Amino acid sequence: MAKYGDYSAISQAYAVDLHYEKNNRAHRTNEISIKRLIVRRGQPFSITVNFTGCEFNPMDDDYFLVAETGPKPTQSSRTKILFPVTESINVKRWSAVTESTTKTELFLIISSSPNAIIGSYNLYMCKKDSDPIVSYHLGSIVLLFNPWCSEDEVFLNSDKERKEYVMNEQGTIFVGCSSYIDNIPWNFGQFEEDILDICLKLLNNSIKYETNPVRDCMKRNNPVYICRVVSAMVNCNDDNGILCGKWNGPYSDGIYPGKWTGSIKILRQWNQSGCQPVLYGQCWVFAAVACTVLRCLGIPTRVVTNFDSAHDANGNLTIDNYYSEKFEMDDSDDSVWNFHVWVESWIARFDLRPGNEGWQVLDPTPQEKSGGIYCCGPAPVKAIKEADFDVGYDVPFVFSEVNADVVKWLCLTEESKKVKMDVKSASVGCFISTKSVGSDEREDITNNYKYAEGSTAERQITERAHLSKRHMNVQKERLLYLNLNVNTPVYNGSTVKVFVKVSNKSADDRVYTLKFCAKKKRYNGTYEKQNLKVEHKEISIKSKKGKETSRNFFFVQCRKLQDQTLNTCLRNNCNAQIVLQVQEFPLLNHKVKAEISFKNPLPVPLNDCVFTLEGAGLIEGEMQLKVNKVNAGETAKVKAQFTPKKSGERKLSLDFDSDKIRNVKGSKIIDIPCHL
Repeated sequence: MAKYGDYSAISQAYAVDLHYEKNNRAHRTNEISIKRLIVRRGQPFSITVNFTGCEFNPMDDDYFLVAETGPKPTQSSRTKILFPVTESINVKRWSAVTESTTKTELFLIISSSPNAIIGSYNLYMCKKDSDPIVSYHLGSIVLLFNPWCSEDEVFLNSDKERKEYVMNEQGTIFVGCSSYIDNIPWNFGQFEEDILDICLKLLNNSIKYETNPVRDCMKRNNPVYICRVVSAMVNCNDDNGILCGKWNGPYSDGIYPGKWTGSIKILRQWNQSGCQPVLYGQCWVFAAVACTVLRCLGIPTRVVTNFDSAHDANGNLTIDNYYSEKFEMDDSDDSVWNFHVWVESWIARFDLRPGNEGWQVLDPTPQEKSGGIYCCGPAPVKAIKEADFDVGYDVPFVFSEVNADVVKWLCLTEESKKVKMDVKSASVGCFISTKSVGSDEREDITNNYKYAEGSTAERQITERAHLSKRHMNVQKERLLYLNLNVNTPVYNGSTVKVFVKVSNKSADDRVYTLKFCAKKKRYNGTYEKQNLKVEHKEISIKSKKGKETSRNFFFVQCRKLQDQTLNTCLRNNCNAQIVLQVQEFPLLNHKVKAEISFKNPLPVPLNDCVFTLEGAGLIEGEMQLKVNKVNAGETAKVKAQFTPKKSGERKLSLDFDSDKIRNVKGSKIIDIPCHL
């Protein structure tokens, strides 16, 4: 008797209708395609098989079904599933029922397991009592995670949140610094048809797949495993990953990270180049691409920004800054980023003890290795808040990002020792932010990650994290205080005024030497060696008194800032805005006319000006419109035409770049009716 694996494909004519449009609409995948079957696990779908001209009689002949995935499907690896047609659907495993049948036609309802492996499958019907077993190939399907299925580990019990964290193709990412929170629009585009195939290709290019493809496919039922693979594959540090990170120029051999407005072009470029890394990304780009991939695969995901984010390179839970006796900064692997962006994915975490379900931190930006490769997470947000360091993955590292102390050390040359000058316990992990459900407003989720600074709970968590040991032998009473502030708001093109207040808390009048050194700081916390300004000044301050002095930075000193700092700390978008006007009644599959304008806010001309437009369902790929020169105070105007291919509310994202101002973002929601 033949084994189940010894199939013999028939040559007779038969027809299969996979009801692409009906099934995909029911499974909320119709925006990806209605030309192939894309379904979510744990949810039924229907097919019809017509056996006219074929010897098979569905009313009399016995049969069973087979679903295969992966390179070498086997029952032992759960990549080949054999299941009979039964009286009712079994919600726990692969199953099928007959909806109706005739001598020539069979109507089947099939449901996959809510714990099934995700990916591409081939589906067969096999006739029993034949040697070899005769098989009928019913077609190919793609199976995704299902946040609508209560048995799936990614189940999210909120229609509004599923709409936001799975279905929304447009988003907002918060950037800047804690005193100037800004936002940029992002086109995730997870439902563009080719993006699904690129996401599956990404899984097949991971180190784990290349090392052992069968074992890798076996584990693709687990969203924790998939998230960890995606975290590693979005950066290219260990593998054939998508993005190469770069945090300072030049970027002439690639794309300046602030130029990107969406994930689609990045993923397509990686795919079309034979999996060569795309140049270049920074944290918000890594996070946004990961969000696209995970939403595409069906895992609820959101982008999160941590302002004043610590990078604890040595794992001691503190950020150590070293100064020479001349108060020059010494190199340190630790840093505090103006902002850092990661993603959270919603997973029940069946692999952990109760209490760790819900949002999980994933960070694809290559900072430190985890398990020998550059990835981070998934780390339960609840474990981060409670400092449960024994919970996987990477909880201590993320805890430091939001809760580390910043310690300043004075390095004494003669005595070869370090003196602790200052400890700040509340300067890291500020205004942790994500896009609100159903709007572009900022939702502050800091309380998810940490207890209120100074509270009893916060002190207990600090002790649990063994940070209290690092506060022993801290300074004697401080007798000198320094405070720095800047005039607000600060605009690119304006003079920046810095105020320095020195307070003498001692019982004696003192003469102090104020050493003022200003450096260019990148958003990831690193400094350029060249000083923008250096001054020494002696000031006399009476006992228990203070004195304030100020210093100016003029536009000519700041204009060379060409990285993200330009937009975050000098806030390009505050006084430089893109204005978009769209014709009154845009229609589906009809040309839409728009006018985009931008006024030069600087006292100098802008050259090599480029507007970039992108929007899922509105524009295929991206559109670029160039303007040679915009004089000081003048307004550049360009006209654009595009044809919407999807209905509903769509976000058009815009980017403006020039030789002196870059990464100015704008967006507009355009409502496309489904019919006249």
